[in-house]
Amino acid sequence: MSHRVLESSLAFAGKVFRVRRDRILFPSGREGYVEIVEHPGAVALVPVDRDGCVLFVRQYRHPAGKPLLEIPAGTLKQGEDPEACALRECREETGMAPGSLTHLWGAYIAPGYSTEYLHFYLAEDLRPSPLAPDLDEDLDVVKFSWEEIDAKIADASLEDAKSIVGVALARLYLRDRPS
Repeated sequence: MSHRVLESSLAFAGKVFRVRRDRILFPSGREGYVEIVEHPGAVALVPVDRDGCVLFVRQYRHPAGKPLLEIPAGTLKQGEDPEACALRECREETGMAPGSLTHLWGAYIAPGYSTEYLHFYLAEDLRPSPLAPDLDEDLDVVKFSWEEIDAKIADASLEDAKSIVGVALARLYLRDRPS
């Protein structure tokens, strides 16, 4: 016997995600409720400039109550290809368009309560090509060397998990890439 949904109801519908509540029959025969955040998915990218520095954005994050330093990222629009989203987000958030985009990895962010799947990309061969940021974004673009990123992770001033994962993935890819 596997998990079976006995009943499902919408608890909330917002601009970016929905929350539903499912009544589940578990393999044990017991019943219980699970709340699920339905999210369309997202992308995160590690833009590396000609000098080998990584572009980050600093933006206020209301749930954290403070500005955070992050790699550029964004939510997929309905039916949008992740690579197209990564290209758009790079231009919106950094003002740069990548000439090369490499898919590094993908993963569920919080599978205990969310359907969000995050695609990680390495963006290289950057050239100026700005797009207007989203209305709710007030971003400062900053760039760091790999050594500065290591120091920010070590001193806990880089607090965004997707950014730490993205940087680690990009570093592994760049280290192992054939010359």
